[in-house]
Amino acid sequence: MDASRNIGSVVFAQAKNFVSKLIDHFDVNSGLIQVGACSYSENISSSFNLNAHRTVVAVRSAVLSLSYSGGNANTAAALVYVRTVMLTLAAGDRSDVPNIIVILTDGPSTDPLSARVSAIFCVIFFC
Repeated sequence: MDASRNIGSVVFAQAKNFVSKLIDHFDVNSGLIQVGACSYSENISSSFNLNAHRTVVAVRSAVLSLSYSGGNANTAAALVYVRTVMLTLAAGDRSDVPNIIVILTDGPSTDPLSARVSAIFCVIFFC
């Protein structure tokens, strides 16, 4: 989730509420679905890995605890972080299950070329 100054703290809070409610529609409790998340601007502000929370309630709480940081949006760096830290076996990635990355942002990265290259396997939503 983009936590840059362009998003602002109010919209960031609204985005967290939206995502926390969206989690109700995923089968997290059975273990079929795993959810990880991070908030970012120039750097990663806060995050939790795929294997950190096993219930809808726990994931919702973790989403609501993501922090707003302000600063510039570096979506490319966030994608690198997700790929190299969050989508690893140690963080709960399952090699036999496809990964879907959803980005909530308001616009381009401070490094748009890298973000385009990195976003090949992502779904990107703009707030």
